[in-house]
Amino acid sequence: MSLDEKVYHELVQLVSEHRNELFDKIAADRTDYINVVIENLYKEHNASAVLRTCDCYGIKKLHVIENENQYKVNREIALGAGKWVDVETHVKGTPPSIDCINTLKDRGYKIVATTPHTDQYDIYNLPIDAPMAFFFGTEFSGLSDEVLEHCDMRVKVPMFGFTESFNISVSAAILLSAIRKRLGDSDLNWKLSNEEQVQLKTDWCIKNLSHGKEIETEIRRRLIEKEL
Repeated sequence: MSLDEKVYHELVQLVSEHRNELFDKIAADRTDYINVVIENLYKEHNASAVLRTCDCYGIKKLHVIENENQYKVNREIALGAGKWVDVETHVKGTPPSIDCINTLKDRGYKIVATTPHTDQYDIYNLPIDAPMAFFFGTEFSGLSDEVLEHCDMRVKVPMFGFTESFNISVSAAILLSAIRKRLGDSDLNWKLSNEEQVQLKTDWCIKNLSHGKEIETEIRRRLIEKEL
């Protein structure tokens, strides 16, 4: 058993048995193969709804680009999703969207711009053979020119009515539902490794325990001393 596994084994004893079982079940279906990126959302309601959608579809990480508007979470809408989804904020760079794109490309992600104004791909024929970061913009102005110029692919959610676009959280939910289904039906290695699941569950314990980080640090220190 690795040191990280030993730390988690002790840490998880401090949470309820029910939560312990949930951690195992949910971590097994979490994915970092898909990242979600929201660019410059100014409505707190929408930003919080996307965070909640990410948790519901097992997305490990949400990226937030703050070009002009600061990201805020409405707790009533997010329903605690902030405990379960990692949020990485991008505020540096001119503009921050380029910094986010470069960061994700360096990590091996294909940049996928979601837009109704494309015939390149839809959610059913988009290539999924490499990790993907899906970028979502505002309902009114969509994604920035920087994202549209530097993306690897463009994808749309099929629509059949007069309205030009879905609410962003609805669009994210439809897309993630389709892509998760396609990944689940594939032979691709899209789930977290055992080591990644252990780290994720450890982070969840830390977030859900009072003084969780201090407890984890003390457990790790004691185990290291024991091994010396």
